[in-house]
Amino acid sequence: MRKVAILGIGQTKIDEQWDKSLREIGGEAAFAAMQDAGVDKVDALFVGNMLSPLIDGQNQLGTFLADWIGLWNKEAVKIEAACGSGAAALRAGLMAVASGDIESALVVGVEKMTDKAGHDITAALASAADADYEVEQGVSFVGINALVMRRYMHEFGWKHSDFAPFSINSHANAIHNPFARLHEKITLDKFEKSSMVATPINLLDASPIGDGAAAVVIVPAEKVASLAGRPRVVIAASAFSTDTLAVHSRKDPLFLSAAYESAKRCYEMAGVGIKDIDVFELHDAFSIMSALSLEACGFADRGQGPRLGLDNAITVKGQIPICTRGGLKARGHPVGATGIYQIVEVVQQLRGECGETQVDGAKIGMAQNIGGSGASIITHILKAD
Repeated sequence: MRKVAILGIGQTKIDEQWDKSLREIGGEAAFAAMQDAGVDKVDALFVGNMLSPLIDGQNQLGTFLADWIGLWNKEAVKIEAACGSGAAALRAGLMAVASGDIESALVVGVEKMTDKAGHDITAALASAADADYEVEQGVSFVGINALVMRRYMHEFGWKHSDFAPFSINSHANAIHNPFARLHEKITLDKFEKSSMVATPINLLDASPIGDGAAAVVIVPAEKVASLAGRPRVVIAASAFSTDTLAVHSRKDPLFLSAAYESAKRCYEMAGVGIKDIDVFELHDAFSIMSALSLEACGFADRGQGPRLGLDNAITVKGQIPICTRGGLKARGHPVGATGIYQIVEVVQQLRGECGETQVDGAKIGMAQNIGGSGASIITHILKAD
């Protein structure tokens, strides 16, 4: 298998973009990535998206977007893995290029979520859970995460306020990201007084939805030379692991085994250890997921994820910087696009393009995208060389 590099990146601001259609948002990110890569055509298009049939009434999203951006007579396909669709699409494109079947691929993650009422979005997101054993019982996606968080607090003795540093960190970093949806610092006091959504998850534990798209162009690494002030960024590892769809069916509902397995395979594939990771873009859809991800990936002992936040270890100057451009919590979470936003942000870090939130000397970055409540987890490790 050939080594693959990320040649170009692009993204749109995450917002309520009522004046733009799904195709326009996706096309904007696609053109930005191709312009950054210095190319005007690619061999194939892979689109990560979760909700287009339910929210936009649009299937056939690969051809839908290929037609809009002028990639006629090319392979084009949509990849769906719930909220992990973006990273799943990247993995599909990666395998196609690495195998030698194609020489270049454009991977776009896109989602338009704000044209429907809140109850419609909640119902659509619930389709990532088990329809027979979770959704049928009236449990929403946030409700499932709330049950996990409540059990975690009971088992390990944490207070709700102990999770505040995850949200505070994400908001502080998002202020410096022009593509982020929320540009507002928050305090512990504001976190504790935030409106409750599903006990113990309040509004500031949860990530906002939005309309947005991000894209990357990938090619064989030997075709990419390091430019002055801009290193080559290669995909050093990629792994996808699954768990039971329903949380209650897991051997241990407080451990993300799919995160553990995919991260473990990535460490081995990239030839790195936990201490080599300079930046980690994790899937902080809810603050509890930050703690569980850090534990599953080896950065914290079981039940000790919140300690990293309380000790300031997750800031850009800390032991393991996370969510350096705002994460899902403050950058926003257009679900099918999130995985590609994470990849774009790691590339920015490895290129040294993150300004106030730049991690000094970042050479190795990891991104982890989660579908459902931990049922589908895709991890990637990128290296600058």
